[in-house]
Amino acid sequence: MWAWLASRVLRNRIGILVLLALVTAFLGWEMKNVEVSYKFGGLLPKDDSAFVQYEELLSKFSEDGNVIVLGVKDPTLYRLDNFREWYRLGLDLKAQPGVDSVFSEAHIFDLVRNDSLQRFMLDALVKREPTSQAEVDSIVLRVRSLPFYDGLLYNDSSGASLMMVFVNAARFNSEDRGDMVDLIQARVDSFAQGRFKVYHSGLPFIRTVVTERTRSELRMFVGLMVLTVSLLLLLFFKSWRVMFVCLTVVAVGVVWAVGSIGLLGYKLTSVMAVIPPLIIVIGIPNCIFLINKYHTEFSTHGNRIKALSRVIYRVGNASFITNATTAAGFATFIVTYSDVLKQFGVIASVNIMAMFVLSILLVPILFSYQSDPEKRHLAHLERRWVDRSTAMLIHIVQYRRPAVYMSTLLLVAVGLFGASKLKNESHVVDDLPADDPVMHDLRFFEEEFHGVMPLELMVDTRKKGHALKDVNLKRIVELQDTLATHPELSRSLSIADAVKFTKQAFYGGDPERYELLKSSEKSFILPYVENAQGQGGLAKAFVDEDRQSTRITVQVADVGTARMDVLMAELRTQVDSIFDPAKYRVILSGTSVVFLEGSKYMVQNLIISLIMAVILIAALMALLFNSARMVVVSLIPNIVPLIATAGLMGYLGVPIKPSTLLVFSIALGIAVDDAIHYLSKYRHELKATKHNLKESVLNAIREAGVSMIYTSVVLFCGFSLFVFSDFGGTQALGLLVSFTLLVAMFTNLIILPSLLLSFEKVITTKSFEEPLLEILDEEDDINVEDLRIEKRNDELDA
Repeated sequence: MWAWLASRVLRNRIGILVLLALVTAFLGWEMKNVEVSYKFGGLLPKDDSAFVQYEELLSKFSEDGNVIVLGVKDPTLYRLDNFREWYRLGLDLKAQPGVDSVFSEAHIFDLVRNDSLQRFMLDALVKREPTSQAEVDSIVLRVRSLPFYDGLLYNDSSGASLMMVFVNAARFNSEDRGDMVDLIQARVDSFAQGRFKVYHSGLPFIRTVVTERTRSELRMFVGLMVLTVSLLLLLFFKSWRVMFVCLTVVAVGVVWAVGSIGLLGYKLTSVMAVIPPLIIVIGIPNCIFLINKYHTEFSTHGNRIKALSRVIYRVGNASFITNATTAAGFATFIVTYSDVLKQFGVIASVNIMAMFVLSILLVPILFSYQSDPEKRHLAHLERRWVDRSTAMLIHIVQYRRPAVYMSTLLLVAVGLFGASKLKNESHVVDDLPADDPVMHDLRFFEEEFHGVMPLELMVDTRKKGHALKDVNLKRIVELQDTLATHPELSRSLSIADAVKFTKQAFYGGDPERYELLKSSEKSFILPYVENAQGQGGLAKAFVDEDRQSTRITVQVADVGTARMDVLMAELRTQVDSIFDPAKYRVILSGTSVVFLEGSKYMVQNLIISLIMAVILIAALMALLFNSARMVVVSLIPNIVPLIATAGLMGYLGVPIKPSTLLVFSIALGIAVDDAIHYLSKYRHELKATKHNLKESVLNAIREAGVSMIYTSVVLFCGFSLFVFSDFGGTQALGLLVSFTLLVAMFTNLIILPSLLLSFEKVITTKSFEEPLLEILDEEDDINVEDLRIEKRNDELDA
């Protein structure tokens, strides 16, 4: 099949180029449809209990996590000029598109009793700009007399104050959001200039920072990748034409990858942003193998068209299998239940195979339009450092195998011990460095207000109209007092606080009256509370339409999955002790819970996908080599690097989380390619040397080793670029993948040949020499005269 394809590719090169150009133009047009995801989530399946409970919460109450918080800790805030500007800032922000409301000490409401309507009216505490310091002092004194806002808008003990900017959730999570956060931040920075530090946080703000940095880093890394591989290609091949061909192939591949994201309606997430750089570092090794084979063939017989044809039909099958194993590793994500991983698996696996198609077509076609390689273009085949490297590897394999095995066992033992120290830990703000301004501001809110991540408790009384019953309000207060004992949780807010606020308002704002209703007061105060609910007032934020369920809102610090698991277990026990599960149904949910549960779920799915990847790759290699023993031998040098990387993570304290667990699937899918290339060449040498095992092993190192070293260097440098990321997870991904691939290069060039020599009679069976799939077919060839005729016809067409 490959010989037939070789003749057709060069004969129909113009038609193929036109077809590829049309597909590239179409997918390039689809790139405009790629949208950025501004929401956390998508990690949990729709039938997961945490997701179902969160959706139930949203169906009864408004969405959580739609507040940008601005913090100030400076006593000069209450100076007339500053307080007045703080007031103006709130009005300015409220006027911005996408902002629903603003609350601060300068923008809060008091409850005013209206006896004629028998309900409470919300009345702005600050109706106009204050004009004197005495007026400001009076406002602050009145705010401090409202316990409802204590711990929510101000910290009385430290003097910290908040401004809460509620954004429209539907608009904020869509492309219609525009530069909403940038506008808010610009106005806040203008206010703060020359005054004091204003801290920013809240899920909308954090999501925006993460998303915008993801988008900017995507462009940055693509640029860095192109620059790096260009320099490496010039260093290896000393040829501008080689660099041009390789960059053309990967440029088309990136357009196809990004265009396919838009075509399928997927959104750009932090995981999906890995795709374009991944396509580059996978596409370049494809080109290197093909170009090395082209130069080797041309140096043998000097016929350019024959060399290009042999590139297709002698390396095509091997390249197909190596790309298929890499794609298979990513395709395992498709069978998970996470939409994020499914989409990533689809795009990655499809475009890896697309890169194979582009490489096998464009490399021969583009070189067919160029002149014969000059002597300096082939000089890389005889470089001394390459010869010295392969000679050293051959020496180690021949004479130092006991040391190789001892070193391998030691590496595995050390790696396993380090892996035992691994911890499963994820955070909502997981990948930003500790000294990042976002993290600095987040710590301010956690210290002053104990966190900004939403945590919701919904109490279902199982009976309509029972949410406002006195017994249930008392239980809610008891639960809130229990929540206050946890240092990770902020001051909570519930319908009980609303009832207390109404009682205070009924008695003219007396702070001493901020308490639940007494039995003697219900007859004349409760109608005010119920009318507030019916008119969509304060109580509606906490009670559903049937008055059967009520919510308790609290913020939690970004404590991570490990502590969150313990905290949730403690809260569940405490909730059940207050609300009898036989009579009440209480769910613990919120954006923070959904995100952290999603992270844990994603880790579990990544582990499963890694196991499936090993099984699937083993099955492909069994089909390729037709020998179970050879499959085991080929997997050993590729499992050892994974163990070493897991150990390194344990020693460095790098936790298991989605971004770091991706390392193993990516590295395994890429590293196993070296084993396939080496064993394919080894099998070919067995035929050429008439079953001389030792000579075949060593010859395979000499020929396959050059391409393996070149591609490993490219991959190592390519993934190392991720160290320039702002995200700790991306940095870890790059460094760990680079380390894994570097170790894999040595294991495939040292451990694999050593095993073949030590156990040659056991491993190399007749079935291995007669595989189900032929990789390198050196017996069939294309007639040289035919190739020359095709060459003349091509020149006439041109």
